[in-house]
Amino acid sequence: MNPRHALLLSTLLCYGLAVSSQAHAFDLGNALKDAVKQQTGGEATTGSEVQTPAGSASTQTSFNWKSPSPEEEMALGRQLAGNLLGAAPLVKDAKLQAYVNQVGRWVASQTDRQQLAWHFGVIDSDDLNAFATPGGYILITKGLYRKLDNEAQLAGVLGHEVAHVVKKHHLKVLQKSQLLNLGASVIGDKVGKGDQTLDKVIGSGAEMMARGLDKDAEYEADRVGVALSVRAGYDGYGLPEVLQTLGQVNQSDDSVTLLFKTHPSPEDRLTRLGDAIGSRLDGVNEGKLLADRFYRLPK
Repeated sequence: MNPRHALLLSTLLCYGLAVSSQAHAFDLGNALKDAVKQQTGGEATTGSEVQTPAGSASTQTSFNWKSPSPEEEMALGRQLAGNLLGAAPLVKDAKLQAYVNQVGRWVASQTDRQQLAWHFGVIDSDDLNAFATPGGYILITKGLYRKLDNEAQLAGVLGHEVAHVVKKHHLKVLQKSQLLNLGASVIGDKVGKGDQTLDKVIGSGAEMMARGLDKDAEYEADRVGVALSVRAGYDGYGLPEVLQTLGQVNQSDDSVTLLFKTHPSPEDRLTRLGDAIGSRLDGVNEGKLLADRFYRLPK
């Protein structure tokens, strides 16, 4: 991670939100591709450039890919989130960032991974998308946020991303690729020696963000995301409503190019989600929409 990315991320870590002075819209898909090229093109990053707590993966003598600790997972996710922040500045609106962190952390508190230091942010992109990295770093685009009408829908979107972290979807893909390619002991030794192996791992993670997970992981995140939002007291139809909205966007629209590339179609997701939920929500107490509390971005 270069110093600029580390500075942005350290602000996010310290305050649970971040404000960029370089807010602008851009092509997020190409920005992620650039992050891949930068990370895999030989630009070495070192642990000293990242402000991480003692005992994190960047300061340990090895990285246990076979069974990473929460601290190692958070350090890895922090690097990946740094790539996203380097590609996409956060919206210059402190109230927005604080609000999204409040909602996100409440949803995340319904999981069994409360030991993670969860962080949420809204990035300044007109794309319709959201991202999660291992360790609890979650970012939603301004374009998608503007499509939301109430807090229940926000909770549903964030619940989907929280589910990716809880189920370790991205981490498992990285684990599998690294263990197959190099072997757990070998990569542990190399990371411990501080060469560019971890940089290549981060590059693989950035590429995964641009390529997407498999469909089953997305379907599972939808199911778990709805369950988490309901557990948090929200109306359970928040996420399905967002999927309906996304399904109405023209597929040729540039704002959904990356989303449709990295996710199953909204129609397929709704069908799978409907089959999984069935009548289960009928016996659940009516959840809250909290439309009046929803923070609305200025026009």
